[in-house]
Amino acid sequence: MQRTDRHRSTLLSLLLTLSLGTALSSGCGASDSAESADRASTSDPATTGSADNSADGDEAEAPLDPSRAYPTAKKDAGSASSRAFSDAGAPTAAAGGSAAPATPGALADSAGLAVPSVDSKPSEPPVAKPAAKPAVVNPFVDTKKDPFSTFGADVDTASYDYLRQSLQTYKQVPQPEFVRVEDYVNYFKYGYTIPAADAAQPFAISLAAAPHPLGRATTLLRVGIQAKAAPKNDAKQANLVFLVDVSGSMADPLKLPLVKRVLDEALNVLALTDKVSIVTYAGDTRVRLAPTPVSSRDTIQQVIAGLEAGGGTAGASGINLAYEQAMAGFIPGGINHVILCTDGDFNIGVSSNDALVALIKEKRASGVTLTALGFGHGNLNDAMMERVSNAGNGSYSIVFSEDQAIEYANERLLSTIVHVAKDMKIQVEFNPAEVLAYRLLGYEDRAIADTQFRDDKVDGGEVGAEHRVTALYEVVRTGGALPAGVGVPPLSAGEASDVAREVDTSELVRVKVRSKPVTATDADPASEVTASLKPADISATPDQDLTWAAAVASFAEVLRMSPYASTSELAGVEMLVSAQKERDSDRAEFVQLVTTARSLLGK
Repeated sequence: MQRTDRHRSTLLSLLLTLSLGTALSSGCGASDSAESADRASTSDPATTGSADNSADGDEAEAPLDPSRAYPTAKKDAGSASSRAFSDAGAPTAAAGGSAAPATPGALADSAGLAVPSVDSKPSEPPVAKPAAKPAVVNPFVDTKKDPFSTFGADVDTASYDYLRQSLQTYKQVPQPEFVRVEDYVNYFKYGYTIPAADAAQPFAISLAAAPHPLGRATTLLRVGIQAKAAPKNDAKQANLVFLVDVSGSMADPLKLPLVKRVLDEALNVLALTDKVSIVTYAGDTRVRLAPTPVSSRDTIQQVIAGLEAGGGTAGASGINLAYEQAMAGFIPGGINHVILCTDGDFNIGVSSNDALVALIKEKRASGVTLTALGFGHGNLNDAMMERVSNAGNGSYSIVFSEDQAIEYANERLLSTIVHVAKDMKIQVEFNPAEVLAYRLLGYEDRAIADTQFRDDKVDGGEVGAEHRVTALYEVVRTGGALPAGVGVPPLSAGEASDVAREVDTSELVRVKVRSKPVTATDADPASEVTASLKPADISATPDQDLTWAAAVASFAEVLRMSPYASTSELAGVEMLVSAQKERDSDRAEFVQLVTTARSLLGK
């Protein structure tokens, strides 16, 4: 039901009063005050609002408006590196511009304070800690100037996990900067052929193209990569270190209790000879459990049961101690992995993203990888979690319910750390005679310079057993017209790429994938596999998997506020996905999420 302006004003005043009272009652310690001041001084303008936001919340409650101009990722001088820029009338945070529209279902005052909606959990504000940069969107690229699109593989699902939590628990759509198209698309299973366990290559490439199922005047290209299963008779022994944040912020029922559930469930998945360590960090760091075989289950469970939250956060020193335990239990040729369990608020010690990434990269050289598991919603530092997991050659997921904690431990824990390929890089080369322009949907944070594709010292992405990597491109064929509309950026400009062309004149596109065996060092060479698609291979209609991926990507782009997407497409998205809701439970759940989002957006 719509609230009147007076009701909104009254609710805002009440909630702000409560918020300020809570801050005063909890801010007695000097360190707490300093932390609050530091966070306030470094708030991201893109999410804290501006003086133009009215106190009655009319601006905040408006539906997302795709007709506005929003930041895009720009191809720079023929390379695939992303560059954030903003069209005229769309100031970025770096330029001190105005905030993007607030999440529907929340109010924002002139100082940018996020106020929970009446449907939110009372224990914690439903708006996550801002990422370090505004959302960017890949633009269309002129194929004649730069036919290459190069990026690292990514199988994270955290952004989609966050969507599920936002809509199911808090009845809010996520902020645009927390939406990553690739996370949404890669969450689902597709009917790609799985290579045999003894196949020479650890993955297979699947290509498909067809007219866009939502009726856009573009062709949709799908690049699918399916990893093989891990050999059942060659299971590697695991040495896992759980690095657990037990600071005061983890006391929430959706945080530390869920961490403990993941740890308990993991014991059901691991072999009796696998080793587990537990390191905790808060005001100090300590080893709660030295490397211990899973066969000593009672000992491990006693430590898990004794975990309690309280104190500040010293994340950097905790990571160092976790790596010490990983090396103490190191298994040559085995799986040596740190699993970071936190709400992501590293506010003591090395707290900048760059410093944490440098630390994790340094430790990665020892043969110990790292996965980030996020818990909670209110202060989840999404930017830090994503960058740290990428630097650690691991994955990033979010756990937000007991059922999901059980699901993660049983279905995703081992698959995310049992890799079948590493440093995977993908380069898609379009034929300028057939393609006027193209744009990659998502992967803005995974872009790699085109010239670095065959530089095997440049890090790519890790792919776990039976994982799928799906990338979608919108393609404008030669003789076609670029999408037009308010806020749509012009064709990406830049110098012509000087990378040697390899696509054949008979091909529409050539896809090249480079990767290394999991045992390779940074200096070892990678192997390369290619696949191509001809113009005659474009189907008259998209198949089931391509239709699903297109609908999911379109939905994500609406939430990301892409200038290429429109809320008017949501009805078509819901129709397309509803037709496949019986395929599996994940698809059935997605249909419900789309319905909820449409209701919140008024579409």
